[in-house]
Amino acid sequence: MVAEGRSATQQATPVGAGAGEMHTSDIERRVRKLNVILDVARAMGAKRDFDALLDLIAEASRRVVEADRCTLYIYDREAGELWSKIAHGESQKIRLAIGKGIAGFVARTREPLIIKDAYADPRFNRDVDRTTGYRTRNILCVPMVDDIGSITGVIQVLNKRDGLDFDVDDQDLLLALGGQAAVALQNATLHAEIQRLFDSFIKASVYAIEARDPTTHGHSERVAELTVALARALEHQTSGPYVGIVLGEEVIRELRYAALLHDFGKVGVRENVLLKENKLYPHEFALISARFDFVRRTVEYDFARRRGELLQGGPADAVRLQLEELEREAAAELRMLDDALDLVIACNRPTVLDDGNFEKLQKLGAYTYRDARGISRPLLTSEEIACLSIRRGSLNNEERHEIEAHVEFTYKFLSQIPWTRELKNVPSIAYAHHEKLSGEGYPRGLLADQIPLQARIMSIADMYDALTAADRPYKKAVPHDRAIDILLSEVKRGSLDPDLLRIFVEAGVYQVVRKND
Repeated sequence: MVAEGRSATQQATPVGAGAGEMHTSDIERRVRKLNVILDVARAMGAKRDFDALLDLIAEASRRVVEADRCTLYIYDREAGELWSKIAHGESQKIRLAIGKGIAGFVARTREPLIIKDAYADPRFNRDVDRTTGYRTRNILCVPMVDDIGSITGVIQVLNKRDGLDFDVDDQDLLLALGGQAAVALQNATLHAEIQRLFDSFIKASVYAIEARDPTTHGHSERVAELTVALARALEHQTSGPYVGIVLGEEVIRELRYAALLHDFGKVGVRENVLLKENKLYPHEFALISARFDFVRRTVEYDFARRRGELLQGGPADAVRLQLEELEREAAAELRMLDDALDLVIACNRPTVLDDGNFEKLQKLGAYTYRDARGISRPLLTSEEIACLSIRRGSLNNEERHEIEAHVEFTYKFLSQIPWTRELKNVPSIAYAHHEKLSGEGYPRGLLADQIPLQARIMSIADMYDALTAADRPYKKAVPHDRAIDILLSEVKRGSLDPDLLRIFVEAGVYQVVRKND
């Protein structure tokens, strides 16, 4: 059977005395080249970085046919053009329309082309040689066609070494390599597209989180930047327990995704709890304020009524003394109401409640008034006093448990995603970012040896950003030095990793978010 593209004289090796000995070295050379192609094919299968893959293809193409230079053209489907991504000896990028020039001709016909004298071929562009000072003698150009028959690009090699011409064997070898390269490029492109799609999904998820809680806008991205910066800082340690720790790019990417999505479970938290600024909800405070207004009006009304009754009769001196006493009583009661409302306003803020205010709230709970129906009611209910008595922050125990449940929601959501092998730990990393080394964290109360290193890193980044963020309406931003002091106090309590915090400070990790502000 005649192989396509070969002349009859190229199809077979004459059989006769010495024929085998004559071609033994050629056969061995061909086997070596085939082995190179196999090695390159394996290497290409492991490459996902597009540019690194192109470098590998260009260098392998040059080696396998013993060429001096190689130009690798990639087909831009949208523009309908070839562009030189790799060009040995040429700094400028070359763009060719399909059908134009040697590479464009091969891309259009999808047939290989051997040119023994480049200057004798009208399709050859001599301007490149004039610009570079290079002399092109001969050319081998083959198409890169993937497994579904689509053109991916063109491989063009120049000047076979030792003054020889490219032959059909070179052509077949380069075609074989080109086919492998086309599939590898197709896979790399598909992987890049999937990566872009997945990144877009992550960004959309973060957008969904921040749409629910706009007060924390940018928090997830900042935590991711801080987390990645701290993880990379481990590589530069010369002392301590993290010497020699190099997480690698795949682990870093996994950690970044976990940091971006660490708060996704907040979509499952009630919005009023998520956005609660003070200890009382606005409608609860409005009800108390209206109640105080009613009691004030009642005191003023009772004073006016009793004053009128006194003025209707009795000795003038006695009436005057009674009026003065009545005014003192009414003024004292009104002052008490004003002080009580000021106390409610002060205690409603999400600051640390001191013991003095706590005792005043308890006493205020004993004050009663009569409503419009004459029924005795407390000025503050036990539920309202309980909310105002929250020691720190704005959430009561039930609401705090609901907020803390966002970690469970995050884990359940992330566990539904069919992560790749490289990203399989994203759910477990995000799941542990509120755990503490002392076992006092949530939701599972893990101990130090049960918390992944990545989660320990993220815990520091998350806490630092929560302290220093300036976009929380319920608290002021904590200065950097004060934030570090708070983190150090957490270290002393056994909550945070002391060595990671030391690296965070010494490496200036916190500066990555300051630079981007």
